[in-house]
Amino acid sequence: MRQGKVYYKKDFAGMITETDEGEYIFQYDRDYVNQHPDQFICFTMPVIKEPYIDKRLFPFFEGLIPEGWLLEIASKNWKINSNDRMGLLLACCQNCIGAVSVIPINGEDEE
Repeated sequence: MRQGKVYYKKDFAGMITETDEGEYIFQYDRDYVNQHPDQFICFTMPVIKEPYIDKRLFPFFEGLIPEGWLLEIASKNWKINSNDRMGLLLACCQNCIGAVSVIPINGEDEE
């Protein structure tokens, strides 16, 4: 299982998870839902208490991953297969252009 903390600007918005079964889950943080009910990370994922679950990485998060020559550089430097979308998201999206960032959680860093 791989996870990342999702931030909207400086606010912790929720968690993105890739399960060992290959499902993707995004869930807004409970405090974020209560404090920022109208501050969604994207139009297709409004702020709700229930998790979003899909067999593919959500299109919004796919859009954060670099493309073209930048994807090639990232894949080579971090030795990540370009088809490993969650690996690329966690490696490349800590300082994205825009309001959303994804910070990887390592097993020993879990809260």
